[in-house]
Order: sequence, then structure tokens, then C-alpha cells
Amino acid sequence: MLAEIITIGDEILIGQIVDTNSAFIGAELNKIGVKVLQITSIQDESSQILDALAQANDRVDLVLLTGGLGPTKDDITKAMFLEYFNDTLIENHTVLAHIHDIFKTHLKRDPLPSNLTQAMVPSKASILRNAHGTAPGMWMEKNNTVFVSMPGVPFEMKALLKNEVLPRVKVKFKRPHIYHKTLLTFGQGESQIQERITAWEEALPEYIKLAYLPSFGSVRLRLSSTGVDKIKVEYAVNKQMLLLSEILQDIAIGYEDETSLVGRISEILVEKGHTLSVVESCTGGSIAKSITAIAGASSYFKGGLIPYSTALKTEILKVDSRLIEKHTVVSIEVACAMAENSRDLFKSDYGLATTGVAGPAKGDTNKEVGTVCIAIAGPRGVMVEEFSLGDHRERVIAKAHNKALEMLLKELSKN
Repeated sequence: MLAEIITIGDEILIGQIVDTNSAFIGAELNKIGVKVLQITSIQDESSQILDALAQANDRVDLVLLTGGLGPTKDDITKAMFLEYFNDTLIENHTVLAHIHDIFKTHLKRDPLPSNLTQAMVPSKASILRNAHGTAPGMWMEKNNTVFVSMPGVPFEMKALLKNEVLPRVKVKFKRPHIYHKTLLTFGQGESQIQERITAWEEALPEYIKLAYLPSFGSVRLRLSSTGVDKIKVEYAVNKQMLLLSEILQDIAIGYEDETSLVGRISEILVEKGHTLSVVESCTGGSIAKSITAIAGASSYFKGGLIPYSTALKTEILKVDSRLIEKHTVVSIEVACAMAENSRDLFKSDYGLATTGVAGPAKGDTNKEVGTVCIAIAGPRGVMVEEFSLGDHRERVIAKAHNKALEMLLKELSKN
């Protein structure tokens, strides 16, 4: 079974907003065995919308549209539905009552006439309740293809998709079982990993597909298969994933639906009863942010400091100024002192420190842009490395963030 996602709105095409709706819809469809053939983004322009509907009608079984359902004149999706399906508007009393209820309960005022027009819907449409907004979803069919129009506001669309659309899709269509299992790895690139697993990969059954999904400091390895028998499909993929995990056990973090790099760090800290603190210069607090995003982090995370200036490194973190004068602020020696002093300042078992030149200027150092020193201080001493991470500021920061977490995981994983 094939589906197409169509997002409508000039704001997407000019980069004013990021299209997160398509990613969410694609993931949810995949869970129920629906394969997305294409994602299309178009303007709020009548001919483009009509062309997109006609083309999708020829190639897929299900078309999901988001956007263009608001009460203003630039929202024309409903009008295009009327034209494409040769339909007329009727007032839906249930939607009308819902609009009045939303305005009375949440906005404490009467709806404007433009708001009430959202209760006017195509006569041939099955209306889908939008629990969080005034624009209802619409389900219509033509030439054996189902068209579903949903609002573009993400939290409205997500609830409507899960509560109204997907249950109907499950009833309407016979679908295969699609199964993915993704292994998270760290510390090696995809070419290195490919060399390690060549023999295993060549022996994979044809009905199981492997995908390499690289990102900063990490490669995700996804196994996928499709079939009618859910038990057989999942058994075959899980069997191969166990073999893959054994081959890459030294760099495997866990499975994507179960953990993450920072999630695994959290698990180890909790298991061992250890605490952590961070002092971040070049990473600007991004490491602390990722750690505290994990629920329960307060049980092991003591705190963090962003000593961005050299003065703060000496005044608050108590790094010896003579050390900085001798080696510069971006050096292995200063990174070690920062990590050790973090343990003292926060009374933690482990201290993580980053110092570097993210660019574009060198700042208080003679080191080249992209130079980053990362240190982990713990009960066994200090682990420290110097990296050259390029000359693009955002990439330097992102790479440093991930390198620091990789080093921390390695140190925490030692017996």
C-alpha cells in the first residue's frame, strides 16, 4: 500500500518554518504498514494544489495533506477540494458547536464570522474531529484513492492523525507488516563499520535491507523487512540484529527505540551510583542541555558551568593562570585542569570539560580554528584528547559535543 504526503504553504517553501509534519506522518504510517512513496511541498496556489491532487491520485492509495485550512483568504485547500471533487459546501452543526465551545471555553469571546466559516464543509466529505482546533479534518475518496486533509498546526495535526485518520486507514486498507530495528553505534564512521561487517552484510537474506544512517559521531544501522506474517518478519530481523550487535559490541550503544548515546550514559551513571558535572567553554552548555533532557537526571547530574571567558576559568573554576599563560586556554593541560576542578567545584565523581576554538576568530589562543580539547576526570585519573574539527563553527560545536559524550561513555564503561 502506497501513500503520498502533500504539505501546503508558502512558509514551508521559503524556509520560514521547518516541515516537521511530514516526518511525523511518515513515521506513523510506517508503523501500520503504509509505505510513503513521495512527499510533496507546494504553494498556496490553486493550480498547484489541483495538479498535486491529480498526480497523487494516479500513483498512490492514500493522500495526506496538511495546511491551508485556516479561516483567512490565503487558506484555499478546502476550496480546491470542492473543485477537485465537484462538490458544494454544507454547514456541519457538530463542527459549528465545537467552534463555539472552543471560543467560549479557551478564548473567552465569541468567534468571528470568518471562524464560523470553518463549519462549512464539503458535502461528500467524512468529517474528522479536530479536538484542539477549529478546522476539521476531511476524508474524501476518488478513483479508489483516499484523500485526507488536515490542519497544518503540528499539535492539531498529530492528534487528528492518531485519533481519527489512522484508525480509519487500518479499517479501510489491507496492509503488510513493516518492521525496522536500528542499532546505534559511536566512535567509527560508516566506511570503517562497513569493512567490519562485510561478510555479515553479504550473507543477509534478500528480504532484509540494511541502511547506514550517519550523523555527527554516530552511525545508525537500520534493518528493515516487510511481510504478511508479523511474527516471521520480526523474528528474521531480530535474529540478524543480534548477529550484528555481537560483531559491533565494542561500539554498540543499544537500539534506537530503547536508548541513545546520552541515554546510555545516564543508565551507567545510575547503575554505578556515580555523579557528573560539566564545564563547557566551546560547547556553550549544549552537553548539559542534552544530559538534563533525560528524565531523572537530577539523581546523577550535579551541575554545569559555562566559563566562556578566560577570566571565569581562573576566577570561578580556579584554573591556574600560569597554566593558561604557558599552554594557552585551548590546550590539553587546561582541559585537564578544568575537568579536575569541575569535580572539586561540584563535588562530583566525574568532571567533563571542553575548551576550543569554534571560530570564526581564534580568541585568547594561538590555536587554529577547529581545535578542541576535551577532558574527562574521574576516579581513575584524567582522560584527555585534542581534536581538529574543521572550520565551520556550528559543525565544530556539534562535533565537540558528540566527541565529549563518546569519551564519557568509554570512560564510564570501563570496569
